[in-house]
Order: sequence, then C-alpha cells, then structure tokens
Amino acid sequence: MSVTITLPDGSERTYAEPVTALRVAEDISPRLAKAAVAAEVDGLPRDLSFAVSEGTHALRILTDRDAASLEILRHTAAHVMAQAVVRLYGREVQYTIGPALVNDFQYGFYYDFDLPRPLTQDDLPKIEAEMAKIVAEKIPIEREELPVAEAKARFEQLGQSYKVEMIDELAREQGARTVSLYRQGDFLDMCRGPHLPDTGRLGKAFKLLTTAGAYWRGDENNKMLTRLYGVAFFDPKALQEHLTRIEEARKRDHRVLGRQLGLFQFSDAVGPGLPLWLPKGAILRMELEGWLRGELLKRGYLPVVTPHVGKVDLWRTSGHYPYYEHGLFPTMHLRDVENVPEGQEDGYLLKPMNCPFHIQIYKSSQRSYRELPLRFSEFGTVYRFEQSGELSGLTRVRGFTQDDAHIFCTPEQLEGEIESCVELTKLCLATLGLEDYRVRVGLRDPDDAKYTGSSENWDRAEANIRHVVRKLGMNSSEEPGEAAFYGPKIDFVVKDCIGREWQLGTIQVDYNLPERFGLEYIGADNAPHRPVMIHRAPLGSPERFIGILIEHFAGAFPLWLSPVQIAVLPVSDKYNEYGAQVSRALREAGLRVELDDSPEKIGAKIRRATLEKVPYMAVVGAREAESSTVSVRHRTEGDLGAMSAGEFTDALRREIATKGRETLVRERLSAASGR
Repeated sequence: MSVTITLPDGSERTYAEPVTALRVAEDISPRLAKAAVAAEVDGLPRDLSFAVSEGTHALRILTDRDAASLEILRHTAAHVMAQAVVRLYGREVQYTIGPALVNDFQYGFYYDFDLPRPLTQDDLPKIEAEMAKIVAEKIPIEREELPVAEAKARFEQLGQSYKVEMIDELAREQGARTVSLYRQGDFLDMCRGPHLPDTGRLGKAFKLLTTAGAYWRGDENNKMLTRLYGVAFFDPKALQEHLTRIEEARKRDHRVLGRQLGLFQFSDAVGPGLPLWLPKGAILRMELEGWLRGELLKRGYLPVVTPHVGKVDLWRTSGHYPYYEHGLFPTMHLRDVENVPEGQEDGYLLKPMNCPFHIQIYKSSQRSYRELPLRFSEFGTVYRFEQSGELSGLTRVRGFTQDDAHIFCTPEQLEGEIESCVELTKLCLATLGLEDYRVRVGLRDPDDAKYTGSSENWDRAEANIRHVVRKLGMNSSEEPGEAAFYGPKIDFVVKDCIGREWQLGTIQVDYNLPERFGLEYIGADNAPHRPVMIHRAPLGSPERFIGILIEHFAGAFPLWLSPVQIAVLPVSDKYNEYGAQVSRALREAGLRVELDDSPEKIGAKIRRATLEKVPYMAVVGAREAESSTVSVRHRTEGDLGAMSAGEFTDALRREIATKGRETLVRERLSAASGR
C-alpha cells in the first residue's frame, strides 16, 4: 500500500502507508512545514491534514506566497467571524453561507446570518474583538466526513435549520451521500474546505468593513438576512494598502460624482436601474459613441437600428429565453386584445439582447459569399430585470445600451475577423488610457447542461479563439465554464488606476445560432453554406463603461470627452461682454464652452470650475480685453500664461484630435523650459 509523492521539482518521495500533506512538508524541511498553509493534491486544494492514499500523486505545499492561499485564509476568516457572532449573540443565531471573495475589489469574505436583530456598523468592533480572541486561542480546525443523515442530525441538534435545508438539497439534487464538516472548538460548520490548520494562523491582518441585507439564496421572496463583509490578508501592510485603496475608491464613486457633476440620475418615478442622462452626461456619452461610430464606419461596419420589443419566439429559437428567463422583464401577452393576428398570442419581450434582430436582417435577402463578411453594428438598448439588491449605479442597471455588432462570415474569414475585433477593442482601451488589462478566454464546461450546440462546433470555435490569442501573443488565461451558452469568448479584464479589475470588451464566436436560425450563404460552388457569427462589443455598454471611466478619471475626463471643455471667467462684470465674445468664438470653433458671468469674485469662479472638473479656464480682464488674449488655466496645473484666442483654439483642437497625446499643458511646460 505504498504511496509515491511527486513534488513540483520532479523529485519523488515514497511512503509505506497513507501520508498527510503536513508530514510531507515536515520531511522536506521544518521551515516549510511552519510556513505551510494548505496543499494541492493532484491539482485540488486540500487541508494539511489530508491523507494521501496508495498510488502516485502530485503534491504542492502552499504557503502565504501562493495566490491560492489567499482564498483559504479568507474562507477561514469567514468561519472565525461566524464563530464570533455565535459566541456574542447566542445559540439563536442561524448561520447560512460564508464564502471567500478573492476577485472582489473591496471585500474578501462575507457570512449571512439570520439574527434576533439585524447587526449594524456599531456591532463590527465588538465582533472584530471576539475574532481576535478566537485567533489568540489557536483553536485547531478539524475536518470530518459524515453520512448525510448523521450530518443532518448534528445541525438539527444545534437548531441550524438553514444547514439542514442545504444538506437536504445536496442529497436531493446532487445525490450526495456524505457531507464534509469543519469544527473549531464549539463551532461546527458545513463546508468543502480547505481551511488553515488552526485559527491562530489567521493572524491580525483582518478587518470587518460593513453590514448589508441579503435575501436567502438571493431570492427576494425569501427572508432578509444580515450579511457581514470583511477582508483579510497574510500581511498587515497589505491590509493597510487595501484599506487605502478602498478609501480612494469611495472618493471616486461614480454614483456620487455623477450627481455632483450633473451627469446622470435615477428616479423612483421612472423605476430602479433605469438611468436618466442629464445634458452633461448625454454629451459625454454622445462623444464616446460618436468616436466609436466613426471607427466602425472606417472598418466597414454597416449601421442598423432595431426595435425595443420583439416576439418571444425569437428568443426561444435563439435559446436565450430559457437561459435568461428569470432575468427578463415579464412577457407582454396579447391574448385579451381584440383582433390579435394568429401566431402572436404568445406576446412580446422587451429585448434582452440584439442578436436575433440582426439575424433577421441577415435573413432579409439571399446572401452570397461575395458579400461576406457582413458587419452589422448598433447601439441597441436592451432590458434585463436584475434583482434590486444587485443594482449598482451605472455598472449594474436594468436598461442599458450595448455597442453591439454581429459579424457574419465564412469559416475561412473567421480568424481574421476575430483579430480585427481584438484590434478595435485594444484601440478603444488605449484611447481611454485603460492599457493595463489581461485577456480571459472563456471556454465551456462540458459537464454543464447550459451550453447549446454540438461538440464539433464548440471544438472548432475554441480552436479558432485559441489560435488567434496565441498568434497575437496576448497575456491570457483559459477559464472553463466562462463561455457564453452558445460559444467561447475573449473577455478583456481591465485594471483601473487604483487596481480594480473590470470586465469590459468581449468577442464571442458562435457556430450555433446560425444553425438554430438556418442561416445560409451561396458559396463559390453555387451551393448553400452555413456562415459563422461573431458577437462583439468593445465597450460592453456605454452605461457601465462610463461608470468605470468616471471612477478611473475621478470625474476629470480628458479634454475630448469633457462635457464642458472651457470655462470662460470674466474677472468682473465689466468684462462680461468680452467674455461673451471669447465664448462665441470658441463655440463657433466647435468647442464646448460655459461662460460664468455671475457677480462672484474670480477666485470663487476658478474654484467652481475646478470642482466641476473643467479641463481649461480662460480668465479675461482688462489686460486680456485690450490685447485680445485670454489668460489660460488648467484644472490641475494652474496658470499656463496668456495667448491669443486663435492660438488657444488651435492648441485645444490639436489636443482633441490626438485624444490628449498632445496636450496644451505639455506644450506650455515644454516652452517654459526652453525645449
């Protein structure tokens, strides 16, 4: 019954009986054993107490230097927090689920509780203090595997009805016969694990951040629970850096800046998750969309416009309806309306996506291989009934626009079209200063029933995407289970200036919808062939993208995007007429100008324009009126000196044309230094 352990360096160790991961670490070195957090056995994370049985197994000891260890630390922190809550608030506390959140920018873990009374921010210091006591006790964290009936009886004795429900569900839906439990002293939880060896390994680098309400299982028909969020690191310095980033993110919150800068609003009278764009926000959005529309026309895209509603059968055919059914606005039924034409009784949907409409445009006439690729583009507004608790400013809404396009091409053209979509997405991100990104290749999980279409189609689509990603040398990772239900995809995951990651542009390859809708083109052989589709959106949606841009730039947009590009500021009422003259000249040159002819002092005017994040200010007084000049200020660099209105206009036009690569600030600083 010997066991052979293969280590990452290729060396092997043989044992005569089952051996724990900790024992292997001790045999390698006492120092490694002391630093060990958990292990990977045959690629799966395991506790250090996990015993490796007969045969040959790959084993890697995990320390705090391994990325996988952070999730284990935070998962343990969630259990320690739950134990602290039970200790403080008694056995009537019902604890439900508490996962780690490694990819969440702000939070590192949470736990949901059903409590006699909801907890508030005022309770967090007391819970943190109790967690510190549990850490100091260095309680061993022990795993045991029990038959379903026995595990259920344990939690029934503890009065933990949510755990009993979860065990019943595991047995009913997954056919589970055993359940893994973790015990730390008097606290017992149901969990897959793994965990740290004892509570002392959690250390001191943890912080509880906030409380929130959360429906059980995310269903608003269920009971509202109390969710406690926290974060944990191995190193106190890393914790402090994280808390600093959170504070910086708070200052950049697009929901706050959107109100302050007059960009957008939400109204209870309209409904949650349905943004109203105010004039300045509409200008920002129009500039962004206008620039992208121009780039699309250069690349041979054909604009189309489609309705906001369509027959529900369109999405039944595409497969979206069963897949998204619970995230859609209710179907509009026409059964009770007189004279409903036959075949329309099933009603209409607010469209959740644009693809079926673009497919109908493709099918509107017989297509030849000579027409392909056909690239249809639309800024099409779609609607999805997100849960109210998931709505978040512009980044999670119920009505949003997609910078959508669907490309219909031959299989031979496909990889070239994917490359072109990648190039366009990279151009969008570079133009907006979002060049720190990674590429995620989303593949299907063959064991997940949600994916539609034949294995042959999926294999071809995944091979196409992999080949393009390798050819372009992109920094990428493959993630099974992240594909769209109809095809694999390339997602651009962008890091903003304070280190948060956002999924923005996406490119999806689809052999399946052309099949489901019976799409054809006539080939050079005069026979019908099936095209391939690409779904792509380099921004994702203007709403979400602008929400992210607001936070990335902290509201201080580059000149070409700024709703107001220049504030003209007369130093007193005597110079309002000259200020109006300058404003007219700048406006006629195509620039966006605001004249502040209020009776306030010039210092107050400058402060207001600065707070409103206006890129440039043109101050005018006696000297400027006499010399037909303006005194130019930048929102962060301050005074840039005097120049003629024509010189100022030309410099601004250059900066706009180059999207900020040549800025007036750089020009003036360069001139001042003699370069």
